[in-house]
Amino acid sequence: MKWLPRLNETANFESPIPLERPPQLPTRRKRDRDREERIRLAGGPKPSLREKAYAFARERATVRTCDFTALGIPRHYLAWMCEEGLLVKVAYGVYRAAEREAA
Repeated sequence: MKWLPRLNETANFESPIPLERPPQLPTRRKRDRDREERIRLAGGPKPSLREKAYAFARERATVRTCDFTALGIPRHYLAWMCEEGLLVKVAYGVYRAAEREAA
């Protein structure tokens, strides 16, 4: 193996460092593939609790906390949605949907 060329020679180095391979994507597990297939066949993913709560509030003028709880939406979601601007707290335990502007 030559490291330095002599006079009247061209440098012909052999690289001891292996070339990097492109990173391989991790293979998906069978259960993940099966789950994606079930969701696809069922017509897509179900709406989230946030989407359910917002749609429910849009249907009615005012909604009480107990109405959301009856749908299975936790009360702390209501505070989060008020912070995000999706719901407006009208009174203690009473909410309405915020008027959203079109983009």
